[in-house]
Amino acid sequence: MTPELIREIAVDRVLLLRLNRPEKRNALATPLLESLTAALAEADRDDDIRAVVLTGNDKVFAAGADLDELAAAASHDELESPRFRAWGAIRSFPKPLIAAVEGWCLGAGMELMLSADLVVASEGARFGQPETNLGIIPGAGGTAILPRVVGRSLAMEMVLTGEPIGAVRALSAGLVAKVVPDGEALAQAIDLAGKLAGRAPCALRAAKASLCQAEELSLNDHLLTERKAFLNLMSGSEKAEGIAAFREKRMPNWMAAAGRSDKE
Repeated sequence: MTPELIREIAVDRVLLLRLNRPEKRNALATPLLESLTAALAEADRDDDIRAVVLTGNDKVFAAGADLDELAAAASHDELESPRFRAWGAIRSFPKPLIAAVEGWCLGAGMELMLSADLVVASEGARFGQPETNLGIIPGAGGTAILPRVVGRSLAMEMVLTGEPIGAVRALSAGLVAKVVPDGEALAQAIDLAGKLAGRAPCALRAAKASLCQAEELSLNDHLLTERKAFLNLMSGSEKAEGIAAFREKRMPNWMAAAGRSDKE
C-alpha cells in the first residue's frame, strides 16, 4: 500500500515530506496529520536534518479536511482531541519548515501551510478558507493565525466569503514568501531549505523560536526574551566557528562546531 505521507531526503540535510492522498485531493484526515506529526518529531531528533520541506502534488497542496471525518464530528467531541494535539505539534516544530504549494491550498490545507515558516508558491496556486460554505468555520488557525499574518480585513474577506485568492495577492499580503513559475515551487523550496540547512542550526532554532513569540508577547517582554536568547548563544561553539570562518574567509563547519560543543 502506498503511504499517505512520503518521506525522502531531498538534498543533504533536508527532509522532504509529500502529502500523498491524490484520490482525496490530499484531504487532511487525522491519521495523515498524525503521520506528519510523527515525521516531524523524528526530524527534530535527527541532528542530520536541518530543514524540512512539505508539499503536495502539482495540482493540489491539500484541499481541506476529510469530509467523512467532518460529517461524523459533533459538538460534544473532545476539545483537545488527537487532531487538535497534532496541529499543536506541527506548529511547534522547532526547525525551519518550508511549504511548497502548487495548485489548490484550501481549508485545513491552508491552515497547514500557515504552520510553515516560509511558503514558496507557484503562480497558479490558489489559497482559501471556504469552511463557511459548509456551515462551519476554520478550526486550526484560519481565524486565529490568518489575521495575524495578513491583517483583519483580508482575513475577514477570505473566511466570510470563502472566496480564494491568487498567488500574487497572497504574496502582497505576506501570506507567502515567494512566487515562482508553475511547476517550480518544490525545486525552489528545496533550494531555499538547502541554504537554511547550511546555516548555524542552534542559531536557526533560536531565531525561529524568538520570531514565533512576536504575536504572543508585548514588545518589552519580547525584547527581554530576545536578549536572553541572544546571550545564550554568546558562549556557544557556533558563534566561535561563525566568527572564525568569517575572519578566515571560508565556509563555516557547523558539524565541527557541534563536535566541540559535545566535548565541552
